[in-house]
Amino acid sequence: MPTISMFYGILIQMFWNDHAPPHFHALYGEFEALIDIRTLEVLEGQLPRRALALVLEWAQEHRAELMEDWDLCTRNQPLKKIVPLT
Repeated sequence: MPTISMFYGILIQMFWNDHAPPHFHALYGEFEALIDIRTLEVLEGQLPRRALALVLEWAQEHRAELMEDWDLCTRNQPLKKIVPLT
């Protein structure tokens, strides 16, 4: 599972040929959440409140790039790195 961004100890990853809806995986320590790119809703799992807030802030800023990477995933193409939250 390629890591497309990393910030504050949070990894943002996507799987090739993953199931719909378009989403990404956010990992922080022992926590993992699947976040819908379109709605920024947590589909599965959980993150600590502060980590989730950082992930959602980052995802809001990079939604178009996330959708581009999702499209690349569906075609088994190399993913593009996305600038981390600063």
